[in-house]
Parts: sequence; structure tokens; C-alpha cells
Amino acid sequence: MTRLKTMILGGLVGAFVMIQFIQPDRNDSGQVSKQSLTALYHVPDNVTQILQQSCANCHSNNTAYPWYTHVQPVGWWMARHIRKGKAELNLDEFAGYSDRRRVSKLRSMKNQVMDGVMPLTSYTLIHRDARLSKEQKQQLVSWLDNTIDSLNQ
Repeated sequence: MTRLKTMILGGLVGAFVMIQFIQPDRNDSGQVSKQSLTALYHVPDNVTQILQQSCANCHSNNTAYPWYTHVQPVGWWMARHIRKGKAELNLDEFAGYSDRRRVSKLRSMKNQVMDGVMPLTSYTLIHRDARLSKEQKQQLVSWLDNTIDSLNQ
């Protein structure tokens, strides 16, 4: 290897090592929120389980981080993804939404699940347990429909 290639490779390895010290903040409050969707509405256990396994990592204040998020730049990408997910819908702050916004969010959840948009394919590729079966989709959509109907009355 020429001296220039060695210097470039050394610089890249050095940069990779250095960025490992710049860790993003973690999305882990460690608490169950009194403002959560499950505290606001009666959510059956099967639906709670679906929300926990397929939605909560990106749409709540508590993320279970896999080992690879400690490696940068993957951790930065994941932190950005979680921030965007929480900005769109935060299950732990659902009670803080206006009535109109709650209905809108529930409808959006229903449509995205029915259309197969959520959970994201990029998430379910790695987290296979987050994939929703046809039965799970039906359970979630049915609960969402019933909840939306009760809010519209």
C-alpha cells in the first residue's frame, strides 16, 4: 500500500473511532406516563401488546435500544428517526392532544396500519416481532374504530 493510501485509511479509521464518542441522547424516561394512550382509554391487553411490540420504540418516551445503536453513525440515524416518530405521534403524551387531534391521530394510525405503512418496513426487517399478522391488524383496527366511534358521539 502506498503511503498516501495508508494515511487516508488511517484518517478514516481515526475519524470512525472519534465519532463513537459523540453519542445521541437516549429516549428512555424509565416511567409510565399518566398522559399515555393506555391511561386515557381502555385498551385491551392484546392491543396493548401490539402497541408495545410494534409502535412504542419510535412513538413513546421509552425506547428499547438494540446494541447496534451504540455504533455511530447508526445511533444518530436512529435518534433522528425516533425524534421524527415522536413528533408525529407520541403514545406517552396522547392525553395532551386536543380531542380533535386525538381523533385525527387514531384515524391516521388506522389508515397506516391498514395500508401496511406502519410499522415501517425498515423497522420490521430487523425487528421481526414487530411485524403485524393479519389477525393483529384486525384487532388493532377494530379497537381503533371503536375508540374513534366513541369519541365522535
